[in-house]
Amino acid sequence: MKRMWFILIVALFSNLAFAANKEGRFVQKDNLFPRVEITTSLGKVTLELDRSRAPITVNNFLTYVINGDYKGSVFHRVERDDANEQDFVIQGGGYDKDYDGMFERPPIFNESGNGMKNDIYSVAMAYQDSKPHSGTRQFFFNMDNNKHLNPGRDWGFAVFGNVVEGYETLDKIMQVETGYNQKLGYTFIPKTPVIIFDIAVLKAIEL
Repeated sequence: MKRMWFILIVALFSNLAFAANKEGRFVQKDNLFPRVEITTSLGKVTLELDRSRAPITVNNFLTYVINGDYKGSVFHRVERDDANEQDFVIQGGGYDKDYDGMFERPPIFNESGNGMKNDIYSVAMAYQDSKPHSGTRQFFFNMDNNKHLNPGRDWGFAVFGNVVEGYETLDKIMQVETGYNQKLGYTFIPKTPVIIFDIAVLKAIEL
């Protein structure tokens, strides 16, 4: 009897956890271009996502958004292409302010062949080196026209939206002082963490 009660309790909590885990595909499901507002320690940025060309990536991103998973994460990568005197990317969403990795859901299929380009102020899904289908929660802003990130003979990085407001916030983030971080092992880490306080889904625009 005790074992049966234990099984029932485990099942109950599993169901509650599943119910609490909302899915992005149900967020404004008839809206092909949902918008979100990112509130950071240096200002706000508004994105328009493109479900028509990157449905898997957008719905995955929205799943993290509506479950509050981006709260307290940071932009851990602010990188310039110094050789060509150009800005490169601002990447975040995967680490907390101590640069410890955060919870990840299963990786998603790479939609880089959707026709969207890694042009300036677009947002794309990050993935592990040489593992194009390993993207989970990290995303990045293209801070220049990064043609080499588009697909060719190999997989590229899947763009899934564009900035529509808050360009000045990204420009401000691009100017933060960076340096070597022993925990991550890179030199493009902000010395003062740029925190993502929240990402919120905005009300759908009425046509």
